[in-house]
Amino acid sequence: MTSAPSGYIHGYSEREIQRLVEQAAILEDILHSGTRFSPGELILEAGCGVGAQTAILRHRHPGARIVSMDFSAGSVAAAVQHADGGDFLVADVTSPPFKNESFDHIFICFVLEHIADPVEALKGLYPLLKPGGTVTLIEGDHEACVWFPWSEASATVWRAMIRVQQDLGHDPLIGRRLHSLLSGAGFDVESCEPRIVYGDAGAQKLLEGMVNQIIVPMTITARESALSAGYVEREEWNEGIADLERSGRLPQGSFFYSFFKAVGRRP
Repeated sequence: MTSAPSGYIHGYSEREIQRLVEQAAILEDILHSGTRFSPGELILEAGCGVGAQTAILRHRHPGARIVSMDFSAGSVAAAVQHADGGDFLVADVTSPPFKNESFDHIFICFVLEHIADPVEALKGLYPLLKPGGTVTLIEGDHEACVWFPWSEASATVWRAMIRVQQDLGHDPLIGRRLHSLLSGAGFDVESCEPRIVYGDAGAQKLLEGMVNQIIVPMTITARESALSAGYVEREEWNEGIADLERSGRLPQGSFFYSFFKAVGRRP
C-alpha cells in the first residue's frame, strides 16, 4: 500500500497477508481479464503490498518487465517471497523515485482507497508514463454490495467497517469515482466499468471464497476500531459477523459485490 498518515485499516498481520493472496487468486479472472501488457514493455505496479497481484501480473504477462513498489518494507519483503523474485523497491506512491517517461504502463490495484488525495497521487504518477502510455485502476465500492440472508446486525457490522476507513480520511466507496479521478489527473479515459462478483448455489466455489476468504476476514480487521468508536456493540458485532458468514452457506446464501476497473491514457 501507499503511505497513509492515519494508518492502513486492515493492518499487516499474517492473516491479512493470507487474505490478500487468497483474494487475488479468487478474483484473478474477474479483475485481470482484458489487460494485456506486451513483451518488452516496462510496467510500474504502484502499491504492490504483499505481492498478491504481482505474481498474477508476472504469469499473465510473460516477457513484460514489472517493477513493483510499496512504502512498507515488510510488505515488500513478503512480496519478494510470494512473487518468487522480481524487481521490487521500497518507495512511496505519492513521491515515486523514477525519471519522467520511464514506463509504458502503470498498474494500481486496491491502493487509491487508502490514499487521502488520490487525484494528487495520480497526477504525480502521470509524468512517469511515456506519451500514449496507460494506467489501469482497480478498486472496490463497499456500498455496491448486497447479500442474503440479510440482517440488521450484518449491515451494522459492514457499515462500521466503512466508517472506520472513512475516519482514516480514506474512501472505501472509491470505485464509483474512477472516471472522475482519471480525468481530474489529466488522463484520457478509455474505459471504466464494473467487474461484478456474484455467488450463490450455482457458483458455490465463488460464493464460499468471496464470503469466507475475503469479506468476513476483511471486516474482522476493523473490529477493535469499530468497537472503540462506538459504531457497534460487541454482542451485535459477534451476531453480525455470524450473519455475514451465513450468507456464504448453501443452499440459501448469496453475495453480490461490484469492483470497478478503469483505464486511462496519457495523451
